[in-house]
Amino acid sequence: MKFNNTEILVIKGDITQVKVEAIVNAANNRFVMGGGVAAAIKRKGGREIEDEAVKKGPVCVGEAVLTSAGRLAAKYVIHASTMEMDFKTDEDIIRKATYNSLRCAQSNKISSIAFCALGCGVGGFSPAAASKIMAQEVFRYLRTESAPTLKKIVFVLYSQASYEVFNKNVCSYLEHINKKISSGPFITVDAVIEYAGGIVMVERSNPPFGWALPGGFVDYGESVETAVVRETKEETNLDFLDFKQWKVYSDPDRDPRFHTISVVFIGKGKGELRAASDAKDVKVFELGVLPQKIPFDHRKVIEDYIRSGK
Repeated sequence: MKFNNTEILVIKGDITQVKVEAIVNAANNRFVMGGGVAAAIKRKGGREIEDEAVKKGPVCVGEAVLTSAGRLAAKYVIHASTMEMDFKTDEDIIRKATYNSLRCAQSNKISSIAFCALGCGVGGFSPAAASKIMAQEVFRYLRTESAPTLKKIVFVLYSQASYEVFNKNVCSYLEHINKKISSGPFITVDAVIEYAGGIVMVERSNPPFGWALPGGFVDYGESVETAVVRETKEETNLDFLDFKQWKVYSDPDRDPRFHTISVVFIGKGKGELRAASDAKDVKVFELGVLPQKIPFDHRKVIEDYIRSGK
């Protein structure tokens, strides 16, 4: 399957033979390659891999380091620290190890990577749980990285049982979340800005047209509070002060484009009012003299605001 232009594969095989730029070793935090996948990598790739890795340890569990790959088909080995020498691991460690492996690949401009089932060998972690955690971190990387270098991410499982678990969980999770993202609902913010004896409204330059409350979509990784301050500044040039969250509007038909849920804030505007961003114009309207064409459900929002006596 493809997700954000990156190919995701789950295969049954031997990770030491996969033709990718980097393979991920489920390592201990000292990078001693004594058992499991690590031992197979050292045996087939050469002792120099371990020697290079040990020089970079010890590290905190969850961290990842890059070494050469010796005689392996891959160019690099990313050693993901999934446990200390007590061989104990957990969800948080596997999550960090997966994400830091992806970040290691990104920082080294690596285009393809292969993962084994992190923590599921000598660590004894559940393949069902590990597969979901690792899929979630792949999603986070592809969603938050503005220009992912990784164009191919492969999960390589040695046993048939582990392959079946990963094949089901990784693909189904990413397909499910991709569908949810593309279909919504989407989170937006709107601002009732009290300014110069009225409220501020912007004339939209994009459809749906009309005079609307300032607002817009919440960016990934952004809080609704940060979003409403940003949107206010971008559209009106005003600073949004003394604001508080007021109501949530979630009628599936409130936006003619797609299903949105809006968190509405009430606050005061400060500064010089000026149309900016995608606002065609911006004005202050008295509550009793509203414009005729108001898109979305913003007329209802304003009417609710008037009735509330805010």
